[in-house]
Amino acid sequence: MPLYKRKPFSLVEVPNDLDPKELVFQIRFTKEIFRDYQEYLNRINLYRQRLWTCKISGKSNLTYEEALVSEKRAIEKVQQFPQELMAPMLSIIQFSMLPLRDLADKIALKLQECLFAGLELYGRKEAGVFLCRIIKTLHDSSGKKQYKIAWLDKDKEVVGYDLVYDEDLIKRKLPFSREMVKSFIRESTYRNAPWVLHGRLAEKHGISTHLPDELKSKFYFQNGTLISYKKNRKNGEEEMDGEDESGKNKGKKRTEREKVGASQMEERKDGLKRLEAIKYPIEDLLVQPCPDDPIFTERASPSRDFKVPMDCVGELLMIWDFCSSFSRLLHLSPFSLEDFENAVCHRESNLTLIVECHSALLRLLIKDNGEYASTIVKRKRKSKITLITWREYLCDFLDMNNSPKFRPYMATIKRGHYGLLDTHAKLEIFGELLNCALETDLIREQLDEYIGQWQKIGSTRRGEALEEAKRRREEQERLKAESELNGFPNGNGLNSSGNNVGVLVNNTHNKQNGVAESEKTDHVSKKRGSSQTDGAFRKRTKKHKGKDEHMLEDVQHISKKEAQKIALKHTETVEREEIEMSSKEQRKQHYETEMEKRFIRTNPLGKDRHHNRYWWFRRDGRIFIESLDHKMWGYYGTKEELDALMGSLNRKGERERALQTQLDKFYGKICSGLQKRLKHSADKIALEEAVLRRSTRVRAPPRDNPADAFLRYVNKWKED
Repeated sequence: MPLYKRKPFSLVEVPNDLDPKELVFQIRFTKEIFRDYQEYLNRINLYRQRLWTCKISGKSNLTYEEALVSEKRAIEKVQQFPQELMAPMLSIIQFSMLPLRDLADKIALKLQECLFAGLELYGRKEAGVFLCRIIKTLHDSSGKKQYKIAWLDKDKEVVGYDLVYDEDLIKRKLPFSREMVKSFIRESTYRNAPWVLHGRLAEKHGISTHLPDELKSKFYFQNGTLISYKKNRKNGEEEMDGEDESGKNKGKKRTEREKVGASQMEERKDGLKRLEAIKYPIEDLLVQPCPDDPIFTERASPSRDFKVPMDCVGELLMIWDFCSSFSRLLHLSPFSLEDFENAVCHRESNLTLIVECHSALLRLLIKDNGEYASTIVKRKRKSKITLITWREYLCDFLDMNNSPKFRPYMATIKRGHYGLLDTHAKLEIFGELLNCALETDLIREQLDEYIGQWQKIGSTRRGEALEEAKRRREEQERLKAESELNGFPNGNGLNSSGNNVGVLVNNTHNKQNGVAESEKTDHVSKKRGSSQTDGAFRKRTKKHKGKDEHMLEDVQHISKKEAQKIALKHTETVEREEIEMSSKEQRKQHYETEMEKRFIRTNPLGKDRHHNRYWWFRRDGRIFIESLDHKMWGYYGTKEELDALMGSLNRKGERERALQTQLDKFYGKICSGLQKRLKHSADKIALEEAVLRRSTRVRAPPRDNPADAFLRYVNKWKED
């Protein structure tokens, strides 16, 4: 069982009066049952805290479930120890007083000398060293150990047998680490100092359970468990103290002891409650309303006005995102999701957008020189795919695929009626083409190149961040050194200058007073009233005063210059920091743009409390919502809907906190995309209304209608 703060932790017992039909709360990995939801929630939160330790491996800072998994894996590793080594290891462990590390080192050193049947190592043969396996341990006539070994080749096949001595074998490192030895020690014992084996394990391997003579004065066995005399002696002293007391004093002390015990129990309960207090984020479905919660906005219902069937939306988004992301490699100029959706649902057979998408994917498969390229060569097809021949290439692909679900579609395509296929069928064909394209070397090389560029950009960003931090440290150290050099230990040049002026003025004033007072004292004490002495005193005082005034003027003059100099430096520093900040933001924006250009894969923004996924495609702008069963889709297309979504998320839940973090990160870009899309839609509606308002005589042809933009698609990146 995992340890709580390195101490044993007992689980909650199953209630005795539990009704089979009663609704209860059960923890999955401990099978504990709770009737009260708050108790269940507190225990779950306690198990999710990183306060648990694996009892076998000693790993700490784990959750309860992680500690359980760690114990299971450690036990599996421990059980892999060779049976031949178990007895020697257990005999070293039993009643050892060494610390765990020293005991593990001792066992490893001892086992390095043990050779057992089945061990593979190297042996010397004819001045060479070859791999061998020990078959059996024997003794010669003199009682010296001898080993029957089997010589092995490179494939570990037996090529011969031989008898060798210990010195003819080259010992290898142990097949397990010291950490495994430590885990074995923990698993095999129930206490340390001294280490004592479990009774059944010691009995199974014939290890003595009799206490050594040197430990009999400190420990004894009681009910099969080793107990220290110190602990028993403390308990005995407490009992003796109670027996020696009599009457009233005994009752008072017992009452005081009971009060102290009760207060300690209350403190422990309060501490446990504090430990078990809910620490957010937690599982979203376990979050309960609280008085301190903010006011959550009501989430808007997503729009579902898709032209394709609801269960085809995911396939449609995947195909469009792939074609848009690898458009340069496919030589396919980008197109909007709406145009692609309209084209897939259109009944025309030779629609340019559909033909170009199929042709681009088929050309990629031909360039890969794989199975499809071989099929084209065998059927002697022309190398160029045109508006007339593209159906033949598509049928060749479906025939090569040899899937029963595509056979009904081939006859319709061969007759030139691709547009009559169901939307499901069209997207299934596109999906199969996309899967084959993803397996080509061209796509993989492109992805590897992008991954390498991502890593390079990331390394450059980290390097610049380190250089910036280093430069700031050096700048701070330089400013500090200059301040100390100028006599400004506090680093504030202007204030320090002013303070120094004040100090110098005070010092000068004190010196003047000191001279005057000393002279005055001498004059009074010695009672010298001669005119010469008075004249000399006045002369010295005047001269000293003139020097002090001159020094004060110099100090004031220097302080003003220093203040101007520091103010100028401060202004230059602020301007330089503003320029660097602007440059830093530009560099950050540049890196983000460069990483967006190198598409690797599109990941969802996150999930809400009901496990609905939220997708954002940079080339479309909308936020798409995918249900848990992948059958329902919707989207948000306005900034108001986005704000309502963000205001409805509860940060106390794990999933919604992560989703809100991603929405905050990309909020500016998402809003920009939504506004751009709304503007495009408004222009499109205005243009449609303008077309409808024209007279019949000058009405524009149908293909000029913005709603039919997908009919006018031209692949500007097409290969010649």
